[in-house]
Amino acid sequence: MSEPIKTKIIDSILEVTIDRPKANAIDAKTSIILGNIFSDFRDNPNLKVAIITGGGEKFFSAGWDLKAVNEGEAADADYGLGGFGGLQELPNMNKPIIAAINGIACGGGFEIMISADIIIASEHATFALPEINVGVVADAATIKLRRRIPYHVAVEFLMTGRWMDTKEAKHWGLINEIVNKDELLKRAWEVAEKISKGPNLIYSSIKEVLRETENEKEIPSFEILRSLETVKKVYGSQDLKEGASSFVKKTDPKWQDK
Repeated sequence: MSEPIKTKIIDSILEVTIDRPKANAIDAKTSIILGNIFSDFRDNPNLKVAIITGGGEKFFSAGWDLKAVNEGEAADADYGLGGFGGLQELPNMNKPIIAAINGIACGGGFEIMISADIIIASEHATFALPEINVGVVADAATIKLRRRIPYHVAVEFLMTGRWMDTKEAKHWGLINEIVNKDELLKRAWEVAEKISKGPNLIYSSIKEVLRETENEKEIPSFEILRSLETVKKVYGSQDLKEGASSFVKKTDPKWQDK
């Protein structure tokens, strides 16, 4: 059998493709592979941005592989670093991740999607959390979805298992862009390339500030911000001096990530 996860690296960009026909469902083995890939991405100073997508045009990912469950895989099995899908619980992920949604993203596939920072979807993509129909809690989505879209919309989506199209997802701010299916990866790479040329120290601090202040009130958040190592590193960085100098000289900054 071919590898369930395919990767491609061009310059500082990593592309990860879930490729388990026909639904790109994820079992424990595949989840462990994803966790290792994304932890390596996190820790590799030469990689700056990741794209995650699905193989084919019908499914991004159907999530948890129920065939594996039927064969005995437990709900509390070891899914590796980062929990199910490798991203949802991966600590200190301070690099940007783009999800290129090429089709159905449901269940655990939907949960992987909302673990990304930027979401670009093919126009025919659809979304659902059908766990309610198989007697299991959509754990990551139950925690995260109310932080992404209005509470009442999130609860109704979780409790009914209904489907959402890209138009509605865009309306609620769940995805960033809707593109033609033939343009999906091209657009994801355009965004990734733009980000990869920017100040990566700033990206790290943005992600950490967002994560560490998510549940804090506004004023206490400033104290948290100032205490974070990624922010301290920015304040004392060569890149800050470069940015100020380039602004005054009206030249393009040359980021050194230090």
